[in-house]
Formats: sequence, structure tokens, C-alpha cells
Amino acid sequence: MILSENDQIELRIIELNQEHQDLHYIIDHLSEQIQPDQLRIRRLKKRRLFIKDQIVHLKSTLIPDIDA
Repeated sequence: MILSENDQIELRIIELNQEHQDLHYIIDHLSEQIQPDQLRIRRLKKRRLFIKDQIVHLKSTLIPDIDA
């Protein structure tokens, strides 16, 4: 089955959302430790923010342009 470009984008958004949620869980778990690894947490937070930016960008590509 061949997916349309929009379907592929929507699937990618779903994948990124899942990764974002996973990172959120991992960051929360690491933050609760007695001596959290701040460097690792910072890197994971940067990755999570990068993923969120990708999601926003991909969602914006799905919105049709409106002629003014």
C-alpha cells in the first residue's frame, strides 16, 4: 500500500509524539533519583525540545495555504 505524502507526515508525527512522551517519562524518572545525572537530563530535554519543534513544523505543513 502506498501512502500519500500527508499520510506519511501524519505517521511521522505519531512516531515523534511517542518518542516525545517516552523522553518525558525518562526525564521524570531520572529527575527523581537521589543524584540525578544533570548532563544526561539536559541532553534528553534538548532532544525532547527538538522533537517538539519537528512536530510543530510537520503539523504546519499539513495546514493548507489560504489565499489572501
